[in-house]
Amino acid sequence: MSVITIERKVLEKNDEVARQNRELFADHGIFVINMVSSPGAGKTSILERTLETLRDTLKIAVIEGDVQTDLDARRVAKYNVPAVQIVTRGGCHLEANLVREALGSLKLDTIELLVIENVGNLVCPSNYDLGEAVKVVVASTTEGDDKPLKYPAMFRNASVLLINKIDLLPYLPCDLATLKDNALKINPSLTVFETSCTSKQGINAWCEWLMENSRRKPAS
Repeated sequence: MSVITIERKVLEKNDEVARQNRELFADHGIFVINMVSSPGAGKTSILERTLETLRDTLKIAVIEGDVQTDLDARRVAKYNVPAVQIVTRGGCHLEANLVREALGSLKLDTIELLVIENVGNLVCPSNYDLGEAVKVVVASTTEGDDKPLKYPAMFRNASVLLINKIDLLPYLPCDLATLKDNALKINPSLTVFETSCTSKQGINAWCEWLMENSRRKPAS
């Protein structure tokens, strides 16, 4: 019981900071997405393609979360967008207070879209609200078609699913229809995009969705 009580207190504290973050984003008219996935699913590659497409159209900033190194932040910095690296030093997820601290390094009045790239993990990040408008889960075809069944909480809490690396389907024992069906059984409300960072298939559709939602005033 003590473990459950401590966990509940931690989550309640996180949710309060997340609420404050959400109000701050609403005050500045910033649309915020929290990108989550297992390691190697292609979050950073999708982010790079997104920045290629939208950096001249939308004012974008990025918060990068990683267990160690600032390698992903360096990749993002090449696109000349504001980027802040959070190194969790072993922590398996970002928390709302870490995001709040990172915001101090950004000029919020100059941002329309904030992308938070979470630590690669399909378990812990599902429970932690960062103040985002939506969670975006990335599942790659290289992981197989059963990931939604193995990690239902993440897919249940997400609003968008990007099925990435679809260019590799001919070489993998992954059935695209089964993957989508498994995800939609968990969460019928998911908006699904099929993407490839190599061929750029589906990237324009994803970016159009971001454009449309970034231009709506976020609600607190």
